[in-house]
Amino acid sequence: MTRDYPHISRRTALRTVTGATLASVAGCLNNSGNSGTSGVETTSPRSQGPLKRVAVDGTTLVVELSAEADVDQVNLVQPNGELFGKRDVAAGVQQVSFEIGTAYEPGEYQVVALKGEQGVVETSLPIQPNLSIVEMGIGRNQPEKMWDSSNDEIAEEAFVTVENQGSGPDAITKLLFIGDVPYPSDEEGTNYANNEDISGIYDPRSNSEVSEVVVAAGGRVTIYSSRSPFAFVPGSGTSCKDEKQSGEFELILETQVGENQLTKTYSIQYSASTEADNCEITINET
Repeated sequence: MTRDYPHISRRTALRTVTGATLASVAGCLNNSGNSGTSGVETTSPRSQGPLKRVAVDGTTLVVELSAEADVDQVNLVQPNGELFGKRDVAAGVQQVSFEIGTAYEPGEYQVVALKGEQGVVETSLPIQPNLSIVEMGIGRNQPEKMWDSSNDEIAEEAFVTVENQGSGPDAITKLLFIGDVPYPSDEEGTNYANNEDISGIYDPRSNSEVSEVVVAAGGRVTIYSSRSPFAFVPGSGTSCKDEKQSGEFELILETQVGENQLTKTYSIQYSASTEADNCEITINET
C-alpha cells in the first residue's frame, strides 16, 4: 500500500502549534449493509464543526466537511503516529477521501482538519476488521447455494460465507481445505497450500480464479472454491469404501490485514459405497 509520507512524526502530521486547541469530535459506530460493499460510519451526533461525516466506505475513508467549514487541509494519521496522507481542501470542496485499501495497519486513526498551521478539529476513528465464518457447505449437498445449481461441476466445489463485523475492510487471499476431504489443498491433494500464486477462490463473474475477495466493514460475502476439494481423485485424499468412514478437516481462510487466518474445524462422514467416488458426504461443525 502506498503511503504518502511514511516517515513524518505525529507532531509534524498534526501540524499544530504550541497552544493550539483541538476540538475533539466524539464518534459513534453504525454498521450497515449486508454485502461486501457496505460501510461503517464514524460520525458525531452533535457534529457542528467542520467534520460533518467520517466514514469507511468499502476500502476508502471518506471525510465530509460542512458547508461552513473554514479549513484548507485534512490529515490522516496512522495508529503508529505517522502520517498516512494529507488532502488539500480548495474553496467550496466539501469532501476528501483516502484510499486505505486492504494493506493498512489496523488500529485507531486520527482525522485532523487544519487552517494554515492551526489545528481546527480532530476526531479518532477505529479501523479494524473482524471476520468470521458464518456458513460452509458442499455443492453436491446444497446446489442452491452455489453460483449455478445446474452446473455439474459445483458438486465438487464448496461455498463459504464470511461476515465482517469490524470497522475496516479486509481481503480473503486463500481458501484451503486440510484433512480428511476427498481432494485436500496440501500435498495429499492439489498441493497449493504453500503456493503464493494460487488462492483457490473462484469468481463466477469472471469465470476464473481470483487473487482476493474484499469484505467491507459490516459486509457479508460468499466465496467459492476453485480447486475441487470434494472431487474423488484416485490416489489422493479420501475415497469411498464399502464401509462407513469418518474424519475431520480444517477450513482455513488467509486474510490480508494483519496477515491473519480464519480457521474452523468440521467433522466429515462418508457413507458406504462399492464405488470409490459414489458415497454420500455429510459435514458438521465440531
